[in-house]
Order: sequence, then structure tokens, then C-alpha cells
Amino acid sequence: MTKRLVQSDGSIYQKTTLKNGLRIVTERNQSVRSISIGVWIDVGARNESQELNGVTHLIEHMLFKGTKNRNAKQIASELENIGGSLNAFTSKESTCYLARVMYEHLETALDVLADLSQNATLTPNNLNKEKKVVCEEIKESLETPSDHVHDLFAEAYWGDHALGRPILGSIDTVTKMPRKSILNYIKNNYKAESVVLAVSGAISHNKLVKLAREKFNFAQGKAEIPALAERTRQKCLTVDSNGQSQSHLCIGFPGINYRDPLRTAVIALSTYLGGGMSSVLFQKIREQKGLAYTVYTYHETFRDAGIFGAYVATEPKSLTEALGMMLKECYRLKKKKLPAITMDQIKAQLKGNLTLAMESTSARMNRLARQELVLERFYSLDQTLKEIDSLKSADILKVANLMFDNDRLAIAVKGPANKKALENVI
Repeated sequence: MTKRLVQSDGSIYQKTTLKNGLRIVTERNQSVRSISIGVWIDVGARNESQELNGVTHLIEHMLFKGTKNRNAKQIASELENIGGSLNAFTSKESTCYLARVMYEHLETALDVLADLSQNATLTPNNLNKEKKVVCEEIKESLETPSDHVHDLFAEAYWGDHALGRPILGSIDTVTKMPRKSILNYIKNNYKAESVVLAVSGAISHNKLVKLAREKFNFAQGKAEIPALAERTRQKCLTVDSNGQSQSHLCIGFPGINYRDPLRTAVIALSTYLGGGMSSVLFQKIREQKGLAYTVYTYHETFRDAGIFGAYVATEPKSLTEALGMMLKECYRLKKKKLPAITMDQIKAQLKGNLTLAMESTSARMNRLARQELVLERFYSLDQTLKEIDSLKSADILKVANLMFDNDRLAIAVKGPANKKALENVI
């Protein structure tokens, strides 16, 4: 069965579910000539055991190293030779293999994506080489404080839960990972009902469905269900000191899950606090005090949980002051509604950012797939813009009081820090 929806911007959304459960979702836009294609697998780092931490990301790498039909060079060059691109990424909840090509190259791109996602050989020789590559990637992350602090924060927040482990894994887990365990992980999770084929751009839905039936033959069934996103620890502070001159700080509170109707209000709150150069934290910490070059907030959503976070990088002697300012502005939002003029500015910023982002076929494809994976339905751009317009200052007040619980605060610091001074602030 195929669902179809024509939107006010002229784009056409369609969805077809194949007999084996594989879902195909498209958003046709006649104003472009390219297409962005994503093969999304509903499995990510949160599906992993402690011993297999990093396996989802390692598999993402390995699928490019050779299949029954193509070697690594052929996989890399086939789309580049026609002006397209091929890539992949792993998140906490999903894995995506994506291509961007001119529409006339749809069949070629789909054939490559189908081949690498279903026919990878994972030879022992290639596996040993790619483990070394991933270990170098891990080392690079560990030596990039602005990246590593987020892994430290996830561990501080989630504790022993899989969401608290790094997507890349550790050098120890990646090095020791048996090939048999990797193959079993693919067998147990790369299943048709957990696969979404998402395409945005100048796409013919019917043609795509016909090609998908020919090329995709994932085993029936669903991926293994991960443990619920339960946080067992309360307030915590972790510091990983080193010899560098700058300190990187990440703080966070429980947020809103992807399905929650209040998610738009949380995004608005984040925009107000740290969503750009005009945001409160940027203006006060950087422009007024000169304490940092980088400061921002974010809201990370999962299907059953969320985290509201804030990041700043500053010299060690300014760290306590910066933390105090961040917490003060968060807690201030629990006490007083934002004025109407501020709400209007936030709404305009949100709508502008979203509308500009949706001019990218890649962004539309990502949004399309995430909605299908988590919500199993489609929200048009118009619907989202209406949700933004309907926001009230009372909504911001409500989510601030839901999230900003000092007893559930988590803090991670990468770099020099006076832990006792930080503890006095919180």
C-alpha cells in the first residue's frame, strides 16, 4: 500500500511498505535535479553490549571495504565517476548509508547502496586493517578535547547504560572484537522491518519502489530491541584533567524524547539560551565577559529520552564563573516567562533556520527517515512551522521547570579544573 500527500510547497510525500516490511519513503521536489538517498538501519550504538562497544560503527566502515560484487576501490569510485558522492554515519540509534547523485543515476546509486548494505564480505584481512583505521579515529577523538568532552559527559550522565558509551568504541573493544560476533550482529539487526529507504529530490516514487523490490532482499524480522533509556545516577561531576591550557565544559539535564509534543518548545528554549550569536549565553559569556570563543546549547533526542546540554571552552581560571553563568540563565527560565517580543524573535529564528535547511535534499532526506524510524509518520514543513507559530512563553516556562532539576545535573570537564570550586557552584 502507498500513502501520498501533496504539500503546499509543491513537494509530494509518499510511503510504501514492501511485503517483507522494508519501508520506502520519498519526498519529491520538482525544483531540483538531484536526489539524496539513504538506506537507514534502525540500529545504533545503544544496541551494543559492553564487549561489542563500537561494533555498529566498525560495521559501517567495513561495508565499504568490499562486497561479493565490488572491491573497495570500485565502491569508492563508482558514484564519484558520475559526479555523485557516497558516505555513511553511525549514531546512538541508527546507521545510515547515503548517496547523492543526479536523478538519471538513481539505479546506479541504488545498486551500490544495496550491494554494500547486503553483500559485504568482511574478510579477515580487511577487518584487521580497518580495525587499525578505526583505532586511529578513536585516538584522534581522544586528542580533540572539544569532541572527547561529549563522550565524558555521556558517561557521566548515563553511567553504565549503552547510551553512555562512545559510538566509536574503545581501542580495547575494537581490537578484540571477533569477526564471528560482528557477522552475528549484522545477521541479528540488518533486517527488513528495521530498514527504511528514504529519498528526497527529483524522485519518481514508483520507479524507486520497483528498483527496491529488485535490489533489496534483507531477511524478514526486526533488529534487536535495546534497553530502555533509564538513567540510574543523579547529580554528578567528572573531571579529566590534562596538561592543556584550555578547559572544555559540558553540562546537561534530562530533556524531552523525540515523540514528545513539547519537543518544539525545548528547541525554542535552546535557541534562546545558546542557539547563535544573539543568544543569551553567547552574549553574556563571550560578548560581555570575554570568557570563551565557543559557547552553545543543544537538545539531543532519542525515541524514549532526551538530554538538554550546554558547552563552553575557556581558560581554567574562568571555568567556575562560566559554569555559574550557564546555570543561572537556565534556572532563570524556571521563574519568569519570556516577553512576547522575545518569543517572536525566537519563532522567526526557528522558522528561518528550518526553512533554509529544508532547501537541502540531504536535510530533507534525514528528516524524512528519522520521522519514519521513530514516529512512523510524516510531519510536513508546514505542520512544523504551525507548531512553531503556536508556541507560547508558558510552554518555555513549562519545559524549563521539567528539565532544569539541579538534583539531576550532570557535568563533565576535559582539561584543568578546580573540582571543589565547581562543586560549590552546583
